[in-house]
Amino acid sequence: MIALNVETFGVDPEEQQREYAEYRIRQGRALVFMLPPEAVRPLLRRLYRRKSPSESVADDPLGALAEFCADLLPLPPLDVWLRDVRENPDAYVDSLDVSAGAPTVAAPATLDARRFRGAGSDWVAALRVFRDEEAWRGFIVFQSDRGALVHRTSLVFREEGPREVRDRFRSFEPAALESFLRSAMA
Repeated sequence: MIALNVETFGVDPEEQQREYAEYRIRQGRALVFMLPPEAVRPLLRRLYRRKSPSESVADDPLGALAEFCADLLPLPPLDVWLRDVRENPDAYVDSLDVSAGAPTVAAPATLDARRFRGAGSDWVAALRVFRDEEAWRGFIVFQSDRGALVHRTSLVFREEGPREVRDRFRSFEPAALESFLRSAMA
């Protein structure tokens, strides 16, 4: 999920594109999991017919099918989706918790981002979350406003749902964020 804090929304267009692509895949995967097994085969046949021989679906058939299904769904274009995320952030956060394609440790989602001043520079602290078997976990990624400086904490959060992780992140004062930044830089 894209950075949902209106203050920093739109910080990184590449991140927006990536989060939008992940949203589309989650929606496609949700469709696959809703279908009865007998409906999946015809979709797979259509997918294989659509792909050229040079494109390999064998490496990740579920991912390829989810992508194919995302193309079939009437999903909003990026600009409409961004506006909706700004206006209804909690709906997107809550949808992560019930999604078959919830963020994983390999592909965490950005739930929130905040600007702050620390270590003599302006920074954006982004909350990245994923679901494991037991709970939602999260860490903070710091990016300097000046460029490509990126630092990451270890796992900081463990909560029952993504909204609880986001709320804890939002409860941190700028001094706490600076402390996390300094530990990540060490």
